[in-house]
Amino acid sequence: MTVPRQLPNTITIVRILFAPVFLWMLLADGGADGALRWWAAALFIVAIATDGVDGWIARRYEIVTDLGKLLDPIADKVLTGFAFIGLSILGELPWWVTIIVLVREIGITVYRFIVVSDHVLAAAWMGKLKTVAQAAALSLALLPLWTLVGEWIWWVNGVTMTIAVILTIASGIDYIVTEVRAARRKPAR
Repeated sequence: MTVPRQLPNTITIVRILFAPVFLWMLLADGGADGALRWWAAALFIVAIATDGVDGWIARRYEIVTDLGKLLDPIADKVLTGFAFIGLSILGELPWWVTIIVLVREIGITVYRFIVVSDHVLAAAWMGKLKTVAQAAALSLALLPLWTLVGEWIWWVNGVTMTIAVILTIASGIDYIVTEVRAARRKPAR
């Protein structure tokens, strides 16, 4: 089977394009627990799930590209960033959580662009774990499950979001430490 070389990158770009549609759906009715909220959550879940799909296709058919290594984490950050912002706008997530996450995500993304001419900073294992934790926490927070199972789900949402924030901070520190160590090992030019 022949797979178009740009298929993984196309999937990644579509994920980026889904982000503003998702945010609009989340905020359009003021975050009410109606159909738009469910559709927004479903779109987020589908979009974030494609993160594994594009990566699997790229590795399986040996069509991994530097552009894909750069775009894939950006797509994750755009999608999850919009989710954090949307939940904070709705008053369902404290702004300090969103700010901590966005500072880490934007900081690592800017750094990726700074070093791109030297090397591509691919996602590390802890960064991938952070993305999975954020995806799970945000999915739970976006789905209005409290309408089905009751208020106790807020406790579950709080625990999963705490884990996601801790991993966000830890993975940011991991990236910094890894890059500092690599810079120290690199011979002077």
